Parts: sequence; C-alpha cells; structure tokens
Amino acid sequence: MPDHQQAEITWRDGAIPVSRRFDDPYYSLDSGWQETAHVFLAGNGLPGRLRPGFRVAELGFGTGLNLLALVALAARTPSAAPLRYTSFELFPMSAEDMVQALAHFPEAAALAAPMIAARERDMRAWAMGGVEVELVLGDARETLPAWQGRADAWFLDGFAPAKNPELWEPALLEQVARHTAPGGSFATYTAAGAVRAALAQAGFAVERVPGFGRKRHMTVGTLP
Repeated sequence: MPDHQQAEITWRDGAIPVSRRFDDPYYSLDSGWQETAHVFLAGNGLPGRLRPGFRVAELGFGTGLNLLALVALAARTPSAAPLRYTSFELFPMSAEDMVQALAHFPEAAALAAPMIAARERDMRAWAMGGVEVELVLGDARETLPAWQGRADAWFLDGFAPAKNPELWEPALLEQVARHTAPGGSFATYTAAGAVRAALAQAGFAVERVPGFGRKRHMTVGTLP
C-alpha cells in the first residue's frame, strides 16, 4: 500500500486550487502570499527568532507556499542559515498543479524551481535558498509520532477543522507539543475553540490574535 495519495484539485476562477476531498481552498481568497507572512511567519515571531539550525515543522505541505515564504525570508536573513523545514503531508499536490497554483504569486514562483524539480522526481529531501527541506509523506497521525526531530516553530496548516478534522485531533496536537523544543511556538489560521482547547491541553500557552483579511482571528502559542 502506498503511504500517500496525490491530491485531487479543482480550480476556482482558474487560479485558486480547491481540494476535491476536503472542499476547501489551499490559500486565502484575498492573497495567499500575504496571508502566509501574517499567519505563519509573523505568528511565530519570524524573522526575529531565526538562527542557524532553527527548525520549522508543518502539518500540510499543500502548494509549498509556506516553504517558499520561509525561503524568501531566509534570503533576507542569510546569517540565520541553514534553516531546517519538515512538512507532513498525506495528499501531496502534483508538480504540475503546484506550478499552476504558484503562478498566482510571482514572488513565490520565482523561488519555486528547486521545489518543483524535487516534486517531479518524487524527492523527499532537498535544499533551497539556505533551507534544508524534508517532506514526510503519509498520515501525520502515524508519521509524526515516529519523527525524531523537534521544531522551534510549527505551521499548523491543515484544511479547516470542520472539513479535515484528522489534522486537528487532540492526540495529534499532543504529538505536536511533544515534538516542540522548549520555548517553541506554533501559529495557525484557525481560531476554532476546540483546536485552541486541544493545544492548551497539550501544554501550549495559547492566544487568539487578529487574523488576516476577512478572518477576524487566528491562534498562536508557545511551549513554556
């Protein structure tokens, strides 16, 4: 049995990829690039916390937009390299779909060639722009407990909890906490009460903060 399945995509307005399985868009209908910077970078206090060896982990690789935002940030803070990036994904997009999705964001598309080449060759580790990338394919409920790393910052970027509850289960969020370095952080676009409660139960100090665009709130936290 394969450890993952390719994502099935439909396109809204020819530009916004929507998961058929979860009936949810991959990024903000307003501006995914700015949303990524607001939610995942600023939400984790980046670039201020970056240093050589700093590790970011992510639930939901998607289009690779979050990775590319970190690569762009690393290019502006070269003294922090190398950074490490580990992403857990069960339904990876095809390289062709990634190219179409990222064409909407010229800043991201300009950086994407190494990532696209890696996906075309089904690589699970590669380097780009001062960032060492590890893509862990499979169900995160199985692959994260087996992971040997610990993250300094988490990008929690599954589809909406109502549509993709598996990535927001309390047991999985407990594993996120177990795989977070002391003083580490997380950020996520969702402000769902059940998610905030599960992260707090897992040990994070959780805070609801202003969201991006039409989303009033998002959630951030740190592990004391």
